[in-house]
Amino acid sequence: MQSSATVLVYSDDASTREQVRLAAGRRPASDVPPVEFVECATLPAVLKLLDEGGIDVCVLDGEAVPAGGMGVCRQIKDEIFNCPPVLLLIGRPQDAWLATWSRADAAVTLPVEPVEFADALAGLVRSRLGADA
Repeated sequence: MQSSATVLVYSDDASTREQVRLAAGRRPASDVPPVEFVECATLPAVLKLLDEGGIDVCVLDGEAVPAGGMGVCRQIKDEIFNCPPVLLLIGRPQDAWLATWSRADAAVTLPVEPVEFADALAGLVRSRLGADA
């Protein structure tokens, strides 16, 4: 098992980034490695980190401004080779169809519900690390 998984968290709102960190904890599930968070508040920072590599999962805030997570997700799925799986934070359950349009691998609603979020994140970490093995 990999020693840790790197999770990129994109939101212009520091409290949303904090919700993500607190919901996931150090280890979202017992069968995945501990997670290390890298936080971004702007689209250029997200693109720079993804270009550098080493990101295992992205968590994108669909409500971020000026670049919303749905558009960012679609962009990185088109532009980043071997793009990491994306967990999209959506404002309402009815926005799930937009998450599908953006090609997100999973979606959870805001505010972050810890058990639902940790389960979704752990599933994406499993799929990424299993695909890399």
